[in-house]
Amino acid sequence: MVFSKLRRPGGRPDTYSAGDNEAAADRTLSTAPIQEAKEEELVDTPIPLLTWRSFLMGVFVSMGGFLFGYDTGQISGFLEMPNFLQRYGQQRSDGTYYFTNARSGLIVALLSVGTLIGALVAAPIADRVGRKWSISGWSAMVCVGITVQISSPSGKWYQVAMGRWVAGLGVGALSLLVPMYQAETGPRHIRGSLVSTYQLFITLGIFVANCINFGTEAMDSTASWRIPMGITYLWAIVLGVGISLFPETVRYDYRHGKVERATDTIAKMYGIPHNHRRLKEELDEIKQKYEEEMARGKVSWVQLFRGPRMKYRVAVGVALQALQQLTGANYFFYYGTTIFQGAGISNSYVTQMILGGVNFGTTFLGLYLIENYGRRRSLIAGALWMFVCFMIFASVGHFELDRQDPESTHTAGVVMVVFACLFILGFASTWGPMVWTIIAELYPSEYRARAMSLATASNWLWNFLLAFFTPFITSAIDFRFGYVFAGCLFLAAGLVYL
Repeated sequence: MVFSKLRRPGGRPDTYSAGDNEAAADRTLSTAPIQEAKEEELVDTPIPLLTWRSFLMGVFVSMGGFLFGYDTGQISGFLEMPNFLQRYGQQRSDGTYYFTNARSGLIVALLSVGTLIGALVAAPIADRVGRKWSISGWSAMVCVGITVQISSPSGKWYQVAMGRWVAGLGVGALSLLVPMYQAETGPRHIRGSLVSTYQLFITLGIFVANCINFGTEAMDSTASWRIPMGITYLWAIVLGVGISLFPETVRYDYRHGKVERATDTIAKMYGIPHNHRRLKEELDEIKQKYEEEMARGKVSWVQLFRGPRMKYRVAVGVALQALQQLTGANYFFYYGTTIFQGAGISNSYVTQMILGGVNFGTTFLGLYLIENYGRRRSLIAGALWMFVCFMIFASVGHFELDRQDPESTHTAGVVMVVFACLFILGFASTWGPMVWTIIAELYPSEYRARAMSLATASNWLWNFLLAFFTPFITSAIDFRFGYVFAGCLFLAAGLVYL
């Protein structure tokens, strides 16, 4: 049930007509609510596969994912930029600068501590003030965090780290709210793809950050890192201000007595008139779940685990989000520039940009798989594909690469880059987008906010652990760290199969 495909709405595939139905929806905005329509007055006109409103909503709200991806992509490059090293690193006896494992781990990982907290506190706030305005408020929090970072004086590396923690509060909250908004607003038949645009925009953010880092890394001044960092303001402001142009989610409006506004939103998103049978079915489903919730009373954290099969559902969500991190994707995204410098690649910023491009491009394959193949089968295949890639990557890095003089074993470095790209292909087309889609679809609406916050917090907890401890682990066991991720991937395939 959890991994089943979404179905298209009723009607022949060749009968979709977005323009006609969207026009019909606009013409009927002033008609009576669907509850007053008689059964014989309902129509079954063809439902558009995609309306421009639902497309814009899916794309625009996914800027929350772009923010996270952009931060992930830029921090990897910052750690190797000369000016950033001089300002916040430590000096060796020969005059060069470096980051200790603890310092680089904290600078990278404190964002994840903030995201974990943000994901947990966002749920009750969103239930109180709404999904829409919560997204706007947490976007402002990201701007505060960027201000703290970009104003950090020389030597105050801990201010950079704390700024990342503050920004993480906003990023973590958005990682919960964006899939929730899309799941509660998007048409049922494309809901999976809409939610997956969150992951698509994470990959786009990573790629854009890689490109900007490549363009600024040669600068000698603070502009090398302050320019890409300052551009984050643009993405946060666009999301925070632009969300005001979109409606509140259907379920939130209905639960707060705004039935007509919820009806209008459904009609616009589906591109159907108010007396359409699908609209009535959607409202009836929301009404039924709302009445069940009212009969039970407000769901507490304790009641979350007492609902029908909710212990199992929560466990599935938490496990999937943890395993998404344990695939090892962020091993490349957070520390890729450092990793490929160690592999003898002359310009690791170019390599990181290639990885980002592969990550973004192959996520479109994931959107296709979501709508055309089962989640379960795709997750198993993706885990096994990544398992093979990491086994080869780790073996070549440990047995073939000369770590004292990596440029003398250039072929080994190239092979590692190739299998890193193949790994990213597997991640971006399966575990990257699909986990977020499954989490958004997994829980009944009355439990969704709290359950999704727990699952998302699991993702950020493991994100922090891997971001902080990766420098220590790679110092101790070098590229054999890849075997650890390979083992986790084999375990992930087995758990999904069961």
